[in-house]
Order: sequence, then C-alpha cells, then structure tokens
Amino acid sequence: MGRGTIRYWAAAKDASGVAEEPFEAGTLAELIEGVTRGRAELARVAGRSSFLVDGHPVGRRAHDTVVLADGVTVEVLPPFAGG
Repeated sequence: MGRGTIRYWAAAKDASGVAEEPFEAGTLAELIEGVTRGRAELARVAGRSSFLVDGHPVGRRAHDTVVLADGVTVEVLPPFAGG
C-alpha cells in the first residue's frame, strides 16, 4: 500500500475543492475510487482525465495495473481546451 500525494489541476482542482491531498492506495484504480467516493463531479472529471505518476504518463495502461509506491505523486490532468 503506497502513501503519497495526489495533485489536481484545472477542472479537477475545482471539482475536488483542493489543490492536493494525501492518499493511501495500492494501485491507481484504488486511488481514483477512494478520492472520488462521494464526489460526483470529481468522478466525472477523473473519468476524462490523464494521469501522471511521478511525472510519468499512465497512458492507456489499466489503472489497476499501476502500482503506487510510498512517496509517489499522482497528478490528475483534465482535458484542456484551446489550440
């Protein structure tokens, strides 16, 4: 079970109400499930977001295969508009 920090950007920050918070989870899937529980808007935003784990993109990997170690930082990056 990893302990770390999750950072929210843009719409994820608005939906969570905080810029970052500590977490304890074994996988990215467990983390997302935990932080979105009871936060419907954050769940909606997270469902469309990309994730970085210690600066490395998760990409299309299944979230239940992304193991989180102690001290890890996970960043939630919603889709950005613009061009």
